[in-house]
Amino acid sequence: MRKRKCRNISADHSKICFKPCGMRGGGLEEIILFEDEAEALRLADYEGLYQQECAQRMQISRTTFVRLIESARKKVSDALLHQKKLKIQLQGENNAK
Repeated sequence: MRKRKCRNISADHSKICFKPCGMRGGGLEEIILFEDEAEALRLADYEGLYQQECAQRMQISRTTFVRLIESARKKVSDALLHQKKLKIQLQGENNAK
């Protein structure tokens, strides 16, 4: 397996968690959105940048960026459509905190 390249992420969003309104978070299925996926969403969808510029800002290849943004969008859609908790965390961070 290749060594994971360091990715440029503008801010720490690892303490952010969303859940459906009116539901207790404890019993909900949890989807983990990694910080690099959240950064990809921020750059592409919130900032409205083209994929190549997003990849350059994150210091990764465009193909890696495409994989990140596709994964992120699928996770967010799943959480929204199926009433799941969405948690942003660092890659490799332990769930047992």
